[in-house]
Amino acid sequence: MKKLSILAVAFAAMTFAACGGNKSAQTAEQEDTLKTFEQAQIEASIKMHFDSLANELGKLQQLPIVAKDGKISLTDQEKQVKPDYLLDLAAADNAMTLSEKYRVLSAIEVDKELAKLYDMPVDGYDQAIAKLAAEINDPSFKAAEDAAGVYEATQALYDAMNENGRINYFWQIVATSLVEQLYITSQNTDKFIGSFTDENAANVTFRLILIQDALDRLTEYDPELSPVAQAISPLAVLNATTVSEFKAQLAEAKEQIAKSRNDLVNLAK
Repeated sequence: MKKLSILAVAFAAMTFAACGGNKSAQTAEQEDTLKTFEQAQIEASIKMHFDSLANELGKLQQLPIVAKDGKISLTDQEKQVKPDYLLDLAAADNAMTLSEKYRVLSAIEVDKELAKLYDMPVDGYDQAIAKLAAEINDPSFKAAEDAAGVYEATQALYDAMNENGRINYFWQIVATSLVEQLYITSQNTDKFIGSFTDENAANVTFRLILIQDALDRLTEYDPELSPVAQAISPLAVLNATTVSEFKAQLAEAKEQIAKSRNDLVNLAK
């Protein structure tokens, strides 16, 4: 985990110092043993918490905008009016930092699903996705080969990113994916809301809670994630348990959803 081991060591050292005791009476070996034990305890506790969050996230249904069950369908007439609110594919070239590349990749993969729904050509999306994936060069992506893309919060992807020390980026992926799906839904609510169930609506709330919890905790060890946590924090106003509540809240939060989406894909701009 990025920066975690170093910070855990530092925290363990502070914990040891706070415990008091006669330093002069302790050997260097005893001090090292205590620090190692404290570090192991801290890291185990942190990993257990994130494992729990990821497990709960994996149990949730995908939102209809990216679900594979075909709940959303468009008439030939509806397909004539192409969406003008999808992310400009130039974002793939403009993403500079590794975090930006992960977030833009996740957003573009979601947009590709909507483009397919409208029978739009997806060659440009495939090229942008391939470009970003190559630049990111994350071996964890192999775990998502059986899924529709890295935007799917599969347990296999989480485990792989955890193993490869990229767990911070996993939570950025799922945050951006969710916000992009919310953004798309808010742009054509009358059409897309019909594919939601009360369970889908409630899942949005729970997803936000899980992702926000993870990001808030990670910022303690990686302050660079603070803007990401802040970007989705205002979306806590989405607390629907029914489709009708969700539709009303989407309308009220439409501008904030757009801002959160823009912040996630343009944080360094």
